[in-house]
Formats: sequence, structure tokens, C-alpha cells
Amino acid sequence: RLDTNRRVTVPYDLDKCEETGRIANFARAGGLEKGTFQGIPYNDSDVFKVIEGASYTLATHPDPALAERIDVVIARIAAAQEDDGYLYTARTLGATSPMTGPARWSNLAASHELYNVGHLYEAAVAHFDATGKRALLDVALKNADLLCTTFGPGMLERAPGHQEVEIGLLPLFRATGERKYL
Repeated sequence: RLDTNRRVTVPYDLDKCEETGRIANFARAGGLEKGTFQGIPYNDSDVFKVIEGASYTLATHPDPALAERIDVVIARIAAAQEDDGYLYTARTLGATSPMTGPARWSNLAASHELYNVGHLYEAAVAHFDATGKRALLDVALKNADLLCTTFGPGMLERAPGHQEVEIGLLPLFRATGERKYL
């Protein structure tokens, strides 16, 4: 199963993220290519999930070609991150829907802003653990720091729509020892 995952599933999932515009959304949000947002507001999370799976694969079976492919995707993600750490390609690219809300954090129950980055955090720690590379971890930490200043203790009036951000912050705490991520 691990070999099938390495040889078939991970490359297939990366291909699908490319075919559906999920990876291109990061390149577009980062100004690396022209175009509009493709897909649904939680598309970012699918790319993060694939990176997490690829990272577990790299941890058990080093593969320079896969590592390079993931590094290219991570560079696109880093380019898409806004200066303050915000990362949500749907909003950066101006996509509007009932899920996105009219402004940052304005529709937490459905926007997937926090859901997506929860998966980013898990992928970043998995990638760092597998490769020792900090590029994605640095993106995750910059975003998590923004969340800490935006939603710190006593600043969130109601729970967001998904628990994924809390699940993702725990690996960041374990990787860094920074209590603010708890």
C-alpha cells in the first residue's frame, strides 16, 4: 500500500491538483501567472492535503523527483501569501460566493479560510519533519502568527465553522514549542 501510494496515488493527486487549477490558484494569487480563481473556496486545502501525503511518502522513501515537484508547489504557495501572512487564494483572487463572505474573516462558519490553513499547518509540519526544509513551515508560521493576533484569547466571539484550524495548530506547537499555538 505504501508503494502504491508513492508510485500511483501521490502523483495522481498532484496531477489532479494541476488539472483542476488548484495549484494554478496559488501561482495566480502570487502574481506568477495571469488568471482568475478556479474551483471552490476550499481548493487550497486539497493542495495542502496532497503535500502532507507526499511528505509522509518522502519520509519513508526519499524521491528527488517528488521532492522537487513538491518544492515547486510550495514556492507557488509562498508567493500567494500576503505580506501579513494571510493565505486564501479565493479571496486574494477576488472570488465571491456565499462561502467567502464580503471581507476577511466575515463568514468563518462557511468561508474555509481557517479550515484551509489548518491543513496548511499539518502539511507544513509533515514536510519539515520529512525533509528538514522550512519553506512551507515558514509560510505556516507567518499565517499562524496572523491568526494569533487576530483571534487571540478573548477575541473570537463564536467558534469558526471547522475545527481543522485547531487540529492544525497543535502540530505547530509541537514543532516549535510556541505556546501561543495552543
